[in-house]
Parts: sequence; structure tokens; C-alpha cells
Amino acid sequence: MARDGYLCSLPIYSLLLLILTGVIAAVNTDVKKEFYIVFLRDNLVDEESTHQSHIDVLSTLKGSDVDAKKSLVYSYTKSFNAFAAKLSKDEANKLSSMDGVLSVSQNRYHKLHTTRSWEFIGLPQTARRKKMESNIIVALLDTGITPESESFKDDGFDPPPDKWKATCHHHANFSGCNRKIIGAKYFKLDNDPDPDDILSPVDVDGHGTHTSSTLAGNLVANANLFGLAKGIARGAVPSARVAMYKVCWASSGCADMDILAAFDAAIDDGVDVISISIGGPSYNYVTDFIAIGAFHAMKKGIITVASAGNDGPNLSSISNHAPWILTVAASGIDRQFRSEVVLGNGKTISGIGVSAFDPKENIYPLVSGADVGKTSSSKESASYCIEDSMDPKKVKGKLVHCKLETWGADSVIKGLGGIGTVIEGNTYLDIAQIFMAPATMVNGTVGKTIGDYIHSTRSPSAVIRRSHEVKIPAPFIASFSSRGPNPGSKHFLKPDIAAPGIDILASYTPMKSLTGLKGDTQYSKFTLMSGTSMSCPHVAGVAAYIKSFHPTWSPAAIKSAIMTTATPMSSRVNREAEFAYGAGQVKPTRALSPGLIYDMNEMSYIQFLCHEGYNGSAIGQLVQSKSINCSALLPGIGNDALNYPTMQLPLNGDQEPTTGVFSRTVTNVGPSQSIYNATIRAPKGVQITVKPMSLSFSRVLQRRSFKVVVKANPMSGNRIISSGSLIWRSSRHIVRSPIVIYSPEED
Repeated sequence: MARDGYLCSLPIYSLLLLILTGVIAAVNTDVKKEFYIVFLRDNLVDEESTHQSHIDVLSTLKGSDVDAKKSLVYSYTKSFNAFAAKLSKDEANKLSSMDGVLSVSQNRYHKLHTTRSWEFIGLPQTARRKKMESNIIVALLDTGITPESESFKDDGFDPPPDKWKATCHHHANFSGCNRKIIGAKYFKLDNDPDPDDILSPVDVDGHGTHTSSTLAGNLVANANLFGLAKGIARGAVPSARVAMYKVCWASSGCADMDILAAFDAAIDDGVDVISISIGGPSYNYVTDFIAIGAFHAMKKGIITVASAGNDGPNLSSISNHAPWILTVAASGIDRQFRSEVVLGNGKTISGIGVSAFDPKENIYPLVSGADVGKTSSSKESASYCIEDSMDPKKVKGKLVHCKLETWGADSVIKGLGGIGTVIEGNTYLDIAQIFMAPATMVNGTVGKTIGDYIHSTRSPSAVIRRSHEVKIPAPFIASFSSRGPNPGSKHFLKPDIAAPGIDILASYTPMKSLTGLKGDTQYSKFTLMSGTSMSCPHVAGVAAYIKSFHPTWSPAAIKSAIMTTATPMSSRVNREAEFAYGAGQVKPTRALSPGLIYDMNEMSYIQFLCHEGYNGSAIGQLVQSKSINCSALLPGIGNDALNYPTMQLPLNGDQEPTTGVFSRTVTNVGPSQSIYNATIRAPKGVQITVKPMSLSFSRVLQRRSFKVVVKANPMSGNRIISSGSLIWRSSRHIVRSPIVIYSPEED
């Protein structure tokens, strides 16, 4: 009996054991896992061996090859020895302490930051071109591309240059590449479904198509948006080839691990210039993945041009500020799109925006959003025309005066049967928002005038006229363009350069309405966009233009040429001065022949990082070495330990003068026999001396060194910045370097 009883109880025991095991397994499964990017110490071998080493590392962590392969998301095997994996926080911590592991960083998601603009900055259609331009390959890390666009037709193009190593395939809704678009890849390593996007290089957002055509689009005649900005649309280098790396997705944004995979591929594929209009806050040059990707591109002779960000006018808001990146601010050109609002009392006011609608009536009833709320408690929300806050009966057939909280008031008003809206706000007044109903935007002062009128008469009325183009003074820096000082280092200036980024007309996707708002039925082959996302491809295009003339120039040389030949901008117009515009407005044709260049290489940046206090193991992570022994290196010279084309001196906190010494070396890329003399412009309270004051060259590529000493008194009042400059002038060239003095905020 006892034996039988034992045998009978065994299945019950097994069942309990299975249940308990399942509970434990469920608990383990519920541990939250995130995506991490892991860099290893060993140098790259071949792709297969490197990939296997990644599995081996994860197998050691996980205890089995099966679990390792499940965890591994992507192997970076071309430019970096790294991999992306899905891990728990505990696993990530364990992995970071394993031998052979350089770093473990959690994946983050980033945000995305032309007919007239090229003429405005001095690169006309008739500008001198080299046949070499058709061998230049420009890479964009963005939202994808629209291959059907006229901007990317391949009529007259030869096959891709021999250096191009990649292939291109058909994908969902993507017709494939041609001889203009020679590369199109996408990276979505989290594999999360995105109901608002398509798993292919096709652009459903429009951003990537716009930036690509700005950089390298073909000439397209009669490009316009509703008849506005009409002209020939083109990129800086219309004969160049385009390679798109889709890393940004409608729902999730742009992931670190996707960005790194795109850099890895682009470097190996054989591109010449990388343009990336993506960013986010970052203060560390060895853990920021855009900085890491750009560093490895620089090592292979590829320049990375990046947007400064759209978080202005706040100080220290700038993104992508590593010294090996060319960081671009956004400026305005000499046109704007405005609409007149005629009030019932005969007063005419002007607002900004693109409204393509001719009024059907001479006048419409006008109400304030606050007065058409559903209830008294919704009055505040209704003043901002928030969805579900207004009474449809009180809105129907009327123009509504709304305060700005978020974009989309025009969609809300139209959805309720309203005619249109006048939006009041004190931000974004320098960009023309596209509206899906009759609308325009006015500042707070004008908004008060409208509000006073509404409440001064029994039957207020108004009409919004169709938008038109007006000429305005320019250039100026966009209000949204992120400002310095550089949050990553006190010792060098960012942004580097400014370029047009307001109301830029370029190609667009047919897969999204012009506003993307509910109820919008407006579609167009071309559209206007604003942002440092638009200024970035302008400068990337200039870099490609220079590369077509000077294929052997280093990224630092191209960057120097662009910066030292820039057109100075006015601190009277832009009170943040160089913190807003860097060296000034880009001047493409002048950058072809800069006379002198400030050159740098990989070791220059390593010396800088040592000078900044980064430890050897941290720098090793960036350069893919076990460690860098800073004490064994020749130290970087001067206040900043960089051969940068600009100079920046942070003042000491005390009331004594601050002295900074800057050592620079220039390379002659102008006439072999040249003499350059120094001109110093010092602001009040600052002494600047240069030794020697004259540089003599007897051959091309000859180098000459000089020293700049800046002695500055403490700044008085609420001044943000003091601006000076050093100009080297020859009979044929002007080489200008801004010198900036500022008081850093105390930590």
C-alpha cells in the first residue's frame, strides 16, 4: 500500500514542480528588458568571426548559445566591434564588468531636428562645376526617400562609381534604386511594428525626401507650393549620387542602435559625405552614438555634417557638438510668406503662414475660442482651441481666434465646421506654418488687438486672404535654432556655421498630406519645411561641392574652408552672436579657395580629449582600442588643445583678467608664393596679440604656426558674449577666425 501510495503521489509532486517551475519562469520572463549597445576591446577581424565573438560574449553571460542568439539584435562588424542586444538591467551590469567589454550603453531614441536658398548664399545654377561631382556619394541618415520624385530621376547618369560597394533591393512600396539613388537601406533593430510607417526605405514622413533633394536633388523647373516660392528646385550638387539610410520611424523616432548601424554601413559602402539631421541632448563625446559614428567616419576621410537642433533660443541647447562634426545653425533668407487679415472695422493686420485658400465670402463672423467653449469650465482650453473643448454650434461657419498651445488648431476648427483661425503666439513667428484651412499666425500684441475688437462690437467679423510672398531683411538666425555655448566643452565654439533653414522648398512624399493633420487633403510634390534639419543638408551639399574639387582634402580641411570663408553675421540682429551663428553664413564658392586651412587628424582629437580630462579607457571606447595612455602622448598645445578654425575663451569666475593662449597651424592651399598679414579686431576690455604677425609661404601645403594670446577683463552687466576676430589677409584671400570671450554659468 505504501508503495502504491508513493507511486500515486509522484504525478502530483511532478505537477507541483512543473507549476512552481512555470511560476519562476514567468517571474524571470517578466524582468524588463531593454536594448543595449555593447562595445568590445578586440580589433575587428572578418565579419563572420566578429559576429561569432558577439555570440560568444552573450553565451558566457546567458549560459547558452541559444539564449545568446535570441538576445543578439545586431552585430556591427564593419567599422566598430560592437553589438546590440536585448538585456535586463542586471545582465547589462554583469556584461559591463566582463573582460573584453569596453562599454555597455542603453539605447536611446532621438528626434528629427530649394528654389531661392542657393542663390541667396551665392551658389547659383551657373556656378563652376567639376565632372568629378558625379562620383561624389552623399549619405543621409533620415526617414527614407521617395524614388519616384523628379528630384531623383537618373536621366543622363552613368553607372555608380567603382568605389561604391553596396547593393540595392526592392522593398514594400519602394520601387528600388537607380543611377541617382544608388543606395537605400533601412534599420529598425527593435523590430517593433509601426502602424504609421512601412518597413522599407520608402519615406512616409517627407523629411528624408526633403533633405535629400536639398542636398543633391536634380534641377526641377517650376517647383512651387500653391504658386509660392516658384522657381528651379535643385540641390547643391545635382550630379552627385544619393544613398539613403532610413533610421527614423514615425512612431518611435531615431534609435541609437539604428543610427550606429547606418554609420557602420555607410562608411563601408563608400560614401564621401554624411548628413544627419537628428539630435538630442548629449554632453559626453565618447558615449554619444552620433559622435562615435562621426569619429569613425572621420578616420576614413568622411565628413559628417549635423544639425544644431531646434531648441533655441535657449542658451547651451545645441546638439551634435563634437569637434569632428560640422554643426549647422539655421538662418533665414530674404523672403517670407504672409496673409492679410481684414477685420470688420476696416483694419488690416498681417500674419505669417501658408494659407492657399481664396475666401468664398467677403467677410465671416469672428469669435474668440474662449467664448465658444462647451462649458464654463472648458473656457481656458477653448481659448487654445483644444479638441473637444468647443461647442460645434458656436464654431460652425465662423473664424476663430485661438491662442497657440500645440499645432493643429486649424484641423480642430475645420473639423467642427468652422471657416478658419487666427492663431496668436509669441514663438515660431519667423517660420511659415502650412495650414489646412484659412489661417495665419500673429504675435501677442496683434492678438490683443483682435481680442479687443471682438469684444468691442456686437457682430465682429473678418476675412483671411490667401498667402503671398514678401521680401524681408536677411540673413538672421532662426528663433528655433539651438544656441551655444557648447555644453560639452568650454574650450571651443559651437555652432560652426549657419545656412538657410527657414521655409525651404524641396521635394516631398506623396504618402502624407502637407500638414499630416486629421482632415487634411492637401498633397504636393514640393513643400516648405523649416528647421536645422533643412540647414544641415545645405552645408553637407557645400562639403560635397568642395570635395568634388578637392577629393584628397580631409574632413577637417573641408570644415575649415567652410568656416574661414563664411560671411560674417550681425550681433545687432542676433544678440547671442557667435553662439547663434558660429563663424557666420556659409559662402559656397568662396570655400573652394580658402587660401589657408586649419587641418586635424584622429590624433589631434585624441589629444583634445585627454586635455578635456577624459580617461584612457573612455577614449579607448571611442577609438576602439583597449585604452589610451594620455600621459604617454604628446599633449595638445594651448588653451583648447585643438587646431580649430575658431577660438573661445571662458572667463574665470573671479574679478581678475583671464588670459588664454591658442596655438594654431595653418596649411597653404593657395598660391605657392604667398604672404599673409594679421588683422586683429578686439572688443572692449579685451587685448589680443598674435605672434608672428606675418606668415610667408613658398610652396603649396607648407605649414606655418602662430600663437594667439587673449587677455580679457571680466564682463560687465548682462552681456552674454564678447566677439573679436583674427583675419589673415593676402593679396587674394581673407581667412577669418572668430574669437569669442564669455562667462560660463557656474555649475
